[in-house]
Amino acid sequence: MAKIEITLPAMGEGIIEATITKWLVKEGEKVSEDQSIVEIATDKVDSEIPAPQSGIIEKILISEGSVPKIGDTIAILQTEKGESSIEVSEPKTAETKASIKEIKEPFVPEVKAIKTDVHEEVISTYEGKFLSPLVKNIAKKENILPEELSSIRGTSNTGRITKTDILNYLQNRKSTGIQLSEQPSAVKATTTAVQTKQVVSKDQLYSGGDYEIVPMDRMRKLIADHMVYSKQVSPHVTSFVEADVTEMVLWRNKNKDAFQAREKQKLTFTPLFIEAAVKALKDFPMVNVSVDEDKIIVKKNINIGMATALPSGNLIVPVIKNADRLNLSGIVASVNDLADRARENKLKPDEIQGGTFTITNFGTFGNISGTPIINQPQVAILGIGSIVKKPAVIETPSGDAIAIRYIMILSLAYDHRVVDGALGGMFLKRVADYLEKFDPKRNI
Repeated sequence: MAKIEITLPAMGEGIIEATITKWLVKEGEKVSEDQSIVEIATDKVDSEIPAPQSGIIEKILISEGSVPKIGDTIAILQTEKGESSIEVSEPKTAETKASIKEIKEPFVPEVKAIKTDVHEEVISTYEGKFLSPLVKNIAKKENILPEELSSIRGTSNTGRITKTDILNYLQNRKSTGIQLSEQPSAVKATTTAVQTKQVVSKDQLYSGGDYEIVPMDRMRKLIADHMVYSKQVSPHVTSFVEADVTEMVLWRNKNKDAFQAREKQKLTFTPLFIEAAVKALKDFPMVNVSVDEDKIIVKKNINIGMATALPSGNLIVPVIKNADRLNLSGIVASVNDLADRARENKLKPDEIQGGTFTITNFGTFGNISGTPIINQPQVAILGIGSIVKKPAVIETPSGDAIAIRYIMILSLAYDHRVVDGALGGMFLKRVADYLEKFDPKRNI
C-alpha cells in the first residue's frame, strides 16, 4: 500500500486559493482514477478535482466551506500500488488535475492554517470580505461601520482588504472629513450589491399572495454583485445601429455544411461578429481600455469575452485571448471549444480572466436588441440582436427598390468616463460596416 497527498492544483495566474464547496466522496470510499472527488470554487469559476489514481479516500483534511491555498493538501488517498511503484508525474491534461506527491511512512497529516499572506491569518468573513485580525481590530478601533468597510477597495490579488488599504482609507477620511456612514442614502447605496440600500420594506417584498423563496446559488450571487458594481462604477450610455447583414448570412449558409465536414466544427455567426469587433477595436484602440482612477490603461492585446448562457440559467464569460492574431477558422475553433467546456463546467479560471472587450448575443433568445451591462474592468460591451428578414430600401443601378433583406440591430454600452458619444458611435458604426461589407467570395 502507498499513500498519496491530493493537493489543491494551480488554476491560473492570480488564483492563490479556492473554496471547497462539496465533497463528492466520503472517507473510506473507493475511487477510480480520474473520478471527480471534490467540487471547488474560486471567485471566477467552479471546477472539480479528479482522483490522480485509483484507491481509497483515507482522510479528508479540508472541510466544505474552507478555503485552502494552492498546494495545500486536501485529502489522503491510499492506493493499491506498492510504495516503490509510485511515480509522480504531471497531470495528463491541462484540466484541473490533482497535484500528487508520495507520502513516506510513517505519516502524520498536518492541517495548516489558511493564510492570505505571511503575517495575517484570516479567521472570519465580514460583510462578504475576508478580514485579518489586524484589519478587524483597526476597523473596530476607528469605528468603521460595516457599509463603510465594504466600500474600501482591497488591493490584494484576491480583493482582500489589507492593513495598507485600511490605513490609506483612514488617512483620506481624516483629510476630507467624510465617511460613508455620514453621507446621504443615495451615496450609501454605491457600495456593493450586498450593501445596496433597500428602498422597499420587507412587507412590500413579500406581499402579493403566495410565493416561493429560491436562494441564489453561489454563481448568481457573484453575477448580481458584479452587475451592481458595474452600474455603480461606470456611467453607462448605450447606442444602437441597424445593419444589413444579408451578404454575411448568405455566405455562412452556403459554407457551413462544407466547413463542418472538413473541420468538424460548427460555423455559427458568433465568430463573424467577433472578427468584426476585433477589426473595429484595431481602428479605435481607445475602446480597448480600462480605467484606474484618472488614468486610462490602453490594452495592447485584444481579448474578447463572449457571454455564454449555462444550463443552470447563470452566465459565464470565457475569453478568447489575442483574438486579433487568429484567422476566422481559429476564432471558430476557440468559440466552439470555450462554449462547449463552459456548459460542461470544465473551464479553467484563467480562461475567464483578462478580457478587454465583451460580446453578448441577445439574438440567441430571439431578442432584437438590448442594453447590456459593461463587464468590469472593461469600458464597453457589444450587444448582438437577432437577425430578421425585413423589407428594406436598397440602391440599384435603376434606382431605389424594396427587397427582403437580413437586418439586425447592434447595441453598444460604454463607459462615458472615457468613451464619449462620438467615439462610441463611430466604433459601433464601424462594426456594422464590417458586417455589411462582408466579402461573399471569401474562402475559409
